[in-house]
Amino acid sequence: MKKIVFILITFVLMQFAKAQDNTYKKSVDAWHQMRIAYLKKTDGWLNLEGLFWLHKGKNTFGSQKNVDCYYNNAKFPALLGSFIYNGDSVLWENGTTNTIEIDKVKSSLSQSYKVFDENGKVSLMDWEQFSWVVIKREDKVGIRFRNLKAKTLLDFKGIARFPIHKKWHIKAKLVQPVQDFLMITNVLGQTVPSKNAGKLIFEKDGQTFSLDVIDENGPTLFIVFADITSGKSTYGAGRFIDIPRPDKDGNTSIDFNNAYNPPCAFTAFATCPLPPKQNRLSIAIEAGEKNYGHH
Repeated sequence: MKKIVFILITFVLMQFAKAQDNTYKKSVDAWHQMRIAYLKKTDGWLNLEGLFWLHKGKNTFGSQKNVDCYYNNAKFPALLGSFIYNGDSVLWENGTTNTIEIDKVKSSLSQSYKVFDENGKVSLMDWEQFSWVVIKREDKVGIRFRNLKAKTLLDFKGIARFPIHKKWHIKAKLVQPVQDFLMITNVLGQTVPSKNAGKLIFEKDGQTFSLDVIDENGPTLFIVFADITSGKSTYGAGRFIDIPRPDKDGNTSIDFNNAYNPPCAFTAFATCPLPPKQNRLSIAIEAGEKNYGHH
């Protein structure tokens, strides 16, 4: 009788654990579907087809090869207009009879429009299926250009992932930072200070590891990391992961099943941060998204 009871209890516990695993996997899958939906949005990363850095003065824009901002597409006007960059702001001047929209309002050929300034003004510009905005990266100012019917968007089939496993959802502790800022280098070679949230300490397979964490003032904290899989089964320039803000005692967790590729895995027209040396883990994190592209 005792053996039968033991078997029944074991069976019930196994079924309960299986149900918990299924619920967990569904939650990770749901997160991943939201991630895919974001990539496909008009302001996602799959439709980028240009990043044009401006020089001081007049920057012509079109599909003829002698312009400053050259977009190689026969459907695009030879000269759509020009960006006038004076160091503090960017003006737009129409160059053809094509009517564009600035912040969803049609522009007039007889006027120039301020589309960017140092006080935070950024205007969305549209022409047919194309849209663009001015962006700033430290001392560089440029045009982020999108084709809403880009081949990279239309041909997107999803992102390969490692199998979901709860062993990669790990309890962790966030230790208060010694310094206020982390120095993070991006793919442009620029090194910029990022707000330091502290050092995340966690254990895996009997070893203790740490990752420096960035605070972007959102509901979660942000980590840029690399590991032994980087450049092999996962993207060579590392991956990103978000973690919950810790409780008052510093307790939190890191779920590597939600590790995701940076925008640079999908497009050559992004300006991603790179993992700092201290965030290059000496283990293989076989969880989360696998390599996608070859940028």
